[in-house]
Amino acid sequence: MPAAGSPPPPTADARAQRAWCLYDFGNSAFAVLFPVVFGTWYATKVVGGNAGDAAWGRLVSTSMLMVAVLGPLLGGIADHAGVRKRLLVLLTLLGGAAVLSFGALGEGDVVLGFVLGVLANVGFEGAIVFYNAYLPRLVPPEEQGVLSARAFAWGYVGSLVALGIAVPLLKSGWLVGVWIALTLQWWLAAWPSWRRLPHDRPTGMSVVQAARVGAAGTWRTFREQVLGRPVGRYLLAYFFFMDGVLTVISFASLFAKRTLGFSDAELLGLIAGVQVTALIGAAVIARLARRHEPDTLLRGLLLLWIAVVAATWFATTKGAFLAVAGLAGFGLGSIQSTARAAMARRIPDGQEAELFGFYALCGKSGAILGPLLFGGLSEALGDQRPAVLALGAFFVVGLAILTGSRRAPR
Repeated sequence: MPAAGSPPPPTADARAQRAWCLYDFGNSAFAVLFPVVFGTWYATKVVGGNAGDAAWGRLVSTSMLMVAVLGPLLGGIADHAGVRKRLLVLLTLLGGAAVLSFGALGEGDVVLGFVLGVLANVGFEGAIVFYNAYLPRLVPPEEQGVLSARAFAWGYVGSLVALGIAVPLLKSGWLVGVWIALTLQWWLAAWPSWRRLPHDRPTGMSVVQAARVGAAGTWRTFREQVLGRPVGRYLLAYFFFMDGVLTVISFASLFAKRTLGFSDAELLGLIAGVQVTALIGAAVIARLARRHEPDTLLRGLLLLWIAVVAATWFATTKGAFLAVAGLAGFGLGSIQSTARAAMARRIPDGQEAELFGFYALCGKSGAILGPLLFGGLSEALGDQRPAVLALGAFFVVGLAILTGSRRAPR
């Protein structure tokens, strides 16, 4: 059942579409620098010692849990109260302000660093829920795959720009400069989206009223859409294959360092290389999306990821692993945009923010089983290679579920 004030069919102009893509360029600075720079610094300097990894893990898990739980509810409020854009702006400002506050942290500020890190990640991840919800309003269904891939391509360019700015600042020892540059890139690139994206239609409902209606609507949507077909089957498939993707990406650096002996400098080069191949993947999939359905492309990409996992088993040299990482980067850039477009094709008008909240819930909670499986097998067998190979099961299960999933008519 569509929310009150359901949006009309997509009529956004090219400027709104460019502004939407530009937001991805900006927030990618956070996506690449928060885990690489802040995560390492918080674990080793702010916390220090053997407790650092556990503290960083708790920080990430707490923020992801908050987004996973609040995403569908906030999405329902946004759909019913017509405050989607205001929540996008508010969460973006919250995330950037928390990043700027990192400059006040020093050794031993464990609790303050935890709070600021959680706020920053909640701002980033929460804003993405409402950012994604604009896709069905910007272009008709047949163009959603193209625009989604184009935005991801801009995002990978933004990641490279952020790395290019951050590396000299880190070498000079000016860590505060990294936080300033990150926030400026995010906010400046977000500004056009705040002006150009379609305005919410007024519903005459207060936020408090929308919270009541939204909570009831979220539960109804969960029963009617998430537990039913075709949205429910797709979200289940997304839960499994994104668990595989996120686990591979999360442990790739650890595998490269511990199993293959990559140095820190080589790891930075690896990260930059993955961003380049991800950009290529997003650009290629944008062309293919004009001629093929998102589900068709997604099935092919899952086969590609199964090949990546298998190839990692045979990668015994740094050169071989670099080639596999390049293939994984290509798959990363293409599967994220295609998965978003496939979800957008299944959402009824007026429930975009609410259902993309459930999409975020599945994406964030999906990063639970994979790390447990990888870590458990690696510890039990004393070898990371069987653990990597086992991750292929997530892609196989996701592919099997997706094959039986249909998209809803819009």
